[in-house]
Amino acid sequence: MTVHYISEQNSILNHFLTQLRDVNIQKDSMRFRKNIERIGEIMAYELSKKLEYKDIAVQTPLGIKHTTTIAENLVLCSILRAGLALHQGFMNFFDDAENGFVSAYRHHYNNDDEFEILVEYKATPTFNNKSLILIDPMLATGQSLVAVLKKLLVDHNPKQIHIAVVIAVPEGIKYLEENLPDTCHLWVAALDEKLNEKNYIVPGLGDAGDLAYGNKL
Repeated sequence: MTVHYISEQNSILNHFLTQLRDVNIQKDSMRFRKNIERIGEIMAYELSKKLEYKDIAVQTPLGIKHTTTIAENLVLCSILRAGLALHQGFMNFFDDAENGFVSAYRHHYNNDDEFEILVEYKATPTFNNKSLILIDPMLATGQSLVAVLKKLLVDHNPKQIHIAVVIAVPEGIKYLEENLPDTCHLWVAALDEKLNEKNYIVPGLGDAGDLAYGNKL
């Protein structure tokens, strides 16, 4: 798996990441969602450099311009509900892409630290011979992303797989490398230190879904 670390070079991306983490700024859920969306736009731009392009000729008011355009059919697929704002950022740039949505969550059997990932809802177009961009803000254990991809790949054979996350930890990246095809691309806005004993990202930013859309039961 090829891993792309976007925040290694200073840019406005790091400014938005800093605001996401700030406990005072986090109180404004609209601003939190907007910053996630902006990060999605930046990630979409960086990812676009790895896509295939084709030559075209465009008629302008004064002549013909020979240029290029994306040659791939893209499918954006986000994991509900936390992935929605990030998905919007990608959709702002890849406005011709098809879109899919999948649910995945940690199910704790006895309200303890042990859990399994349940994938219970899927609404996607076909992405046979298309490039799939799977979107989820937080890469913690990696189990959710692997479970979702296994579910999606039962009936589909994408041309290429890209995974886009805002924050990741080494443990999650290692799990993806061990369980996903070597041809996958992982796009990481920020790499954090570790998982704690409850498998939450440290220092992280908290629960992205709750911060964006309110606390859940």
